[in-house]
Amino acid sequence: MHAFARRWQVTGLLAESHDRLHDRLRDRVRQKEGRTVDPTAAIVDSQSLRAAANIPRSVSGWDGGKKVDGRKRHLVVDCLGLVLAGAVTAANVQDRDAAVPLLERLRRRYFSIRLVWADGGYAGSLVGWTRDKLRLTLEIVKRTDDVTGFVVLPRRWVVERTLSWLMRSRRLARDYEKLPAMHEAMVLWSMTMLMSSRLAGRRHGVFSRPAP
Repeated sequence: MHAFARRWQVTGLLAESHDRLHDRLRDRVRQKEGRTVDPTAAIVDSQSLRAAANIPRSVSGWDGGKKVDGRKRHLVVDCLGLVLAGAVTAANVQDRDAAVPLLERLRRRYFSIRLVWADGGYAGSLVGWTRDKLRLTLEIVKRTDDVTGFVVLPRRWVVERTLSWLMRSRRLARDYEKLPAMHEAMVLWSMTMLMSSRLAGRRHGVFSRPAP
């Protein structure tokens, strides 16, 4: 995966051509699953990753909540868990701060989306800003305080499953990319391979729902 990405980067094909390839595959998967091409709802979340030794300190940071020194990838996915938009920041960047440009990008590319689900890390003024500026409803799905142990939360499990898919790619289990843009491209490469397998009929459980 990394070798292909490097070759496309050198020839200038990495960003534009691969984005188009990824998006076309996502459209085909949605159609195969009986969905329309244009999504109407999405889920946003983030994942902090430890950085390799080659990552410059200028583009990495410390996530105090997760106790992770490195980077954070932010994703917006559709209701099938397919990536609609993504960004990579230093791990110390708050989810609410990273969500502003991420949701702006989502709105520009997918005007059909009206609802976005998120966890409590996105609560606060972002909800009103998203409603007023982007005409999007940001609905916060919170964990119930009186429940202990692992609980599958409505809607949020979809993006959490996508983040676990990415961790199966060795190149994405840790942040090895000096440039955040390269990490973002590697996320799309991983999803491209996953969707290609799905369309070829090799499920491997990646699109299955979690056990109740």
